Formats: sequence, C-alpha cells, structure tokens
Amino acid sequence: MSNTKNIEQSYQLAKERYAQVGVDTDKALKQLTQIPISIHCWQGDDVGGFENAGQELGGGLAVTGNYPGKARTANELRSDFEKALSVIPGRHRFNLHACYAEMSGRKVDRDALSADQFKNWIAWAKALKIGMDFNQTYFAHPKVVGGFTLTSADAGIRKFWIEHGIRCREIGAAIGKALGKTCVTNLWIPDGMKDTPADRRGPRERLIQSLDAVFKKKIDRKLNLDSVESKLFGIGAESYTPGSSEFYLGYAASRQILLTLDAGHYHPTEGIADKISAVLNYVPEIALHVSRGVRWDSDHVVTLTDELQAIAQEIVWGDYTRRVHIGLDYFDASINRVAAWVIGTRNMVKALLLALVTPINKLKQFEAEGDYTSRLALMEDAKLLPAGAVWDYYCQQMNVPVGNAWLAEVKRYERDVLSKRQ
Repeated sequence: MSNTKNIEQSYQLAKERYAQVGVDTDKALKQLTQIPISIHCWQGDDVGGFENAGQELGGGLAVTGNYPGKARTANELRSDFEKALSVIPGRHRFNLHACYAEMSGRKVDRDALSADQFKNWIAWAKALKIGMDFNQTYFAHPKVVGGFTLTSADAGIRKFWIEHGIRCREIGAAIGKALGKTCVTNLWIPDGMKDTPADRRGPRERLIQSLDAVFKKKIDRKLNLDSVESKLFGIGAESYTPGSSEFYLGYAASRQILLTLDAGHYHPTEGIADKISAVLNYVPEIALHVSRGVRWDSDHVVTLTDELQAIAQEIVWGDYTRRVHIGLDYFDASINRVAAWVIGTRNMVKALLLALVTPINKLKQFEAEGDYTSRLALMEDAKLLPAGAVWDYYCQQMNVPVGNAWLAEVKRYERDVLSKRQ
C-alpha cells in the first residue's frame, strides 16, 4: 500500500473520530489555509542586513553560533527563503527589516530610504505571489547615541530617526500597493538605561512627540497598517525602557493603531496568550512576534510548547484570525538557518491546526452551563485526539513533505548550496 493511501486512510479514521466530538476536520483545514504566517528575514543571515552599516547589533540583540552557510547577499537570502517555503504547508508572507535595503552602489542612509532600495524585494515577492510586512530598524547604526533614538534628548538625533520612521511607513505603503496585500509596518526601538534612571518621565514624553511626528501623515489602511512594539529590557537597558508594555498599549489605544505583542518582551514567566483578547478590546488589530525565550528574550526557534499552543488557541477560539497578524521572530546561528525557518513555521502552523480541531463549541457549551468538570475532562481528552493524522494529510494536500521528510530536502540544499559559501 502506498504511503499516500496510508495517509488518506489515517485521515479518514481521524476525521470520523473528530466528528464524534463535533469537529469538522475538512472545515478546519480550509480555515488553516487562510491563516498566513509572516516569516522573518533575519533568521537567514543573523540580523545582518545588506546596508553595510558596519555596526554591532546592540540594543539587546545578540545572535550566537557560527553554523556554515549564512546568506551573504540578498539573492542568497531570497534563495534560502524559497527553499524554506517549499517545505512549509500553506501560503505565507515575508517580513523584512529596513536594514535589508539594497543600495545598488549608492549609499542611502536610513533617513533617506525609499521603495527604490526595496524594489528587488517587492518584485521577488510579487513573483512568488506572497505578501510582505516591514520593520523599521533603530539599531546597529552610528546615530543610536548612548542607546537612544526616538527618546534622545538630542533634537538632531530624534529628527533623524523620526524621518526614518516616516520613510518606512511610505515604503510599507508602496509594498502594499505593489503587491495588492496590506503591509504591516512595525516600530520598535531599543532605547533604555543600564542603571536606575533619575528621569523616567522625560524620555517617554519625547517618545510620544516622536511617534506622533512619525505617524502624522495619513496613509490608506488598505496599503499599510502601523504597529508599535514594547520591550521589557535589553542588554545595556536592564533597568529602564521608555517603550514599555503599558506605554505602548496606551499609545496604540489612544491613536487606534496596532499593538505588536512579542513573546519574548515580557517577564520570563509571563505569556502573551492572555493579552490577546484583553488588548483587542481597545485596539483594532494586533501583530504578533512569536518567539521562544529561554530565561530571557533570547529568541530561540519556536517549538510546539504549551505557550505556543495557548497563543494559537486564543487566536482561533476567540475568532480573531482576521484581527491578528501572526509573525515570527527568532534567530539561531547554531543550526542550519533554513531548517530553523522551517521548524519554527511548521510548529506555528501545527499549533493553529491543534486549536482548529479542538472541540471548542462543546467546551464553550459546558462552560456556559457551569459544567466545569465536563469542560476539563474533554479538554484533556482532546489532547490525545489523532491530530497527527490530520497534519500529515494537510501537508500531503499542500504538496509539501510529510513528517520529517522535509529535512532531507534541506540537507540536500545544504550540501549543494550552503556548504559552498565561504
């Protein structure tokens, strides 16, 4: 019997089992195809970028490892990403940082960037028929002075970075227009202090003024959506970050823009799943940077943890799939970088599938009836329902390798392409 037939038979048995608890797996898989993941460019080259700024990352960012085969050019990064996409089920998006500008022989600083420095990225995404998202880059630059950008007491420094933010929003709109798919443009700054500050108020007041200047120009929301992202601390900013969670929640709610929740930007014991339904009462939509922190915001490859499943459950069970823009954010240079993309993205998709095939209607019914015993019993029993058979069938339907067969593809790519890079 062929493996294809085995997978189809296993799926039919799983489908019948799920039907017994009121779950339509065909419907769940159709829904899954409509949830894109915005896959981050910076896993492919260790957050290096191509503008040749010549600066250390800083701002709490640190990439460890020296696995061979890192992308050295934009073309190599695009090729690597295409290989990753080829073994990931579904249609997804590409998440680009401003520091990945292609200068084409003419150096353009960040306050003068335009869509011209990203025309190759846009043409490439258009050819692949995928959407793109964009990130402003406030690190690894000489004008990050004393660890400050938009909160700097120096008006000249603030002006430079305000102009960068304005230009990035325009680039996001150009991306959205060219691709016919709305671009989410995210703003995150590394500003903070290593030791206890004497003035917490001043930097935050300056940050509000800077943000208002960045977002002053109205842009069609069909082309570009603005989002702001908080952070708890960073290396060299352990004691104070002006752009805290509370700060940006208030800002996003008062300006009615998106709030980005990064899984690594909170206390180590604090998850972002519960925040999703809370903040969506006050902002129109949110963006996610799904990561895996190990003891701190260390951006490990996303694995199928309880926290990841809780994030997916909150999105799916709360019917927020159209209001939550799911993106990934990690960088691991200790393993094959293409494999890191694949592992993390497939796990995010798996988590969404698990949420979609959970008998949530029955669980909500028990809860409404006050039958918490039945709710707990079914919630636990559902964990052993045959989701693996549904996942294998989904991969087969999406024409990507089933199980870990994708690894052979990536290893072949490593042998034929990555290993030849010096």
